[in-house]
Amino acid sequence: MHEVDKVIGQRLTSSVPLVAQISQYIIAAGGKRLRPALLLMVCGALGYRGSHRHSLAAVVELIHTATLLHDDVVDASTLRRGRPTANETFGNPASVLVGDFLHTRSFQMMVEAGSMRIMEILSEATNVIAEGEVLQLMNMHDASLDEAGYLRVIRSKTAKLFEASARLGAVLADSPPAIEEACATYGQALGTAFQIIDDVLDYDGDAEEMGKNLGDDLREGKSTLPLIAAMQRGSADQAQIVREAIEQGSTEQLAQVVHIVRETGALEVTRAAAFAEARRAIAAAELLPGNAHTSGLLELAAQLLARRH
Repeated sequence: MHEVDKVIGQRLTSSVPLVAQISQYIIAAGGKRLRPALLLMVCGALGYRGSHRHSLAAVVELIHTATLLHDDVVDASTLRRGRPTANETFGNPASVLVGDFLHTRSFQMMVEAGSMRIMEILSEATNVIAEGEVLQLMNMHDASLDEAGYLRVIRSKTAKLFEASARLGAVLADSPPAIEEACATYGQALGTAFQIIDDVLDYDGDAEEMGKNLGDDLREGKSTLPLIAAMQRGSADQAQIVREAIEQGSTEQLAQVVHIVRETGALEVTRAAAFAEARRAIAAAELLPGNAHTSGLLELAAQLLARRH
């Protein structure tokens, strides 16, 4: 990961000062770096030690960072990772344009690997992510969204880059198709579980630990699994309160909505869905060679369920 950070630092140079300033601002905020770590761990599990693993891990982190810059503008977010968002600090136009720069820089870097297969994986992933973003926008303030519709969004918007990161590790290691698919399945399931738990924490987390405002999803009119489950399991009156909060994008009744989500057992239902995805990830990882890196992949899937931020 130290080598990946070095690559990121080297490739964020630009003759336009604001580009480098905003890029460094959001990268320096840290974050979990799960996607590049996942690529490196899969490479380790499958025995690939070449330098392309560092550059492609940097690529997936830049793609992720570009989506964060655009997301925060679309969602009008003001806080990420415990500090003001780039759009809050530098304005929306600069954030959107620098997000575009990070996307294009990532494509410059992926070309250097000299593999059409790698280009195919990453270009498809970025396209699916963009579709997921638009799908989520269409679903805003829609209280009729069901679990299948919710999963479709997060598998596109969030899990796809996890899937691509894990698949890239297998491709770099020149793995057979069955192992490549096992890695892709692991990444998709891990990414899905990650997002489901993230949505749990919007109603059961600590704002200071998470580094973002609680209730942001509700304010944005997002119908996430905790709310879907609460409407299914609650009384007619409780379902109506949650439905109106989603449709109006209002946090005025946030305390009441949080109470309903907790009282109806919606958080337990949502955590169970995350647990099922984590089990799917573990089953896929068990097909990989037994070594310390594979053990790390298994542990990552297990620990994901206990995250609090």
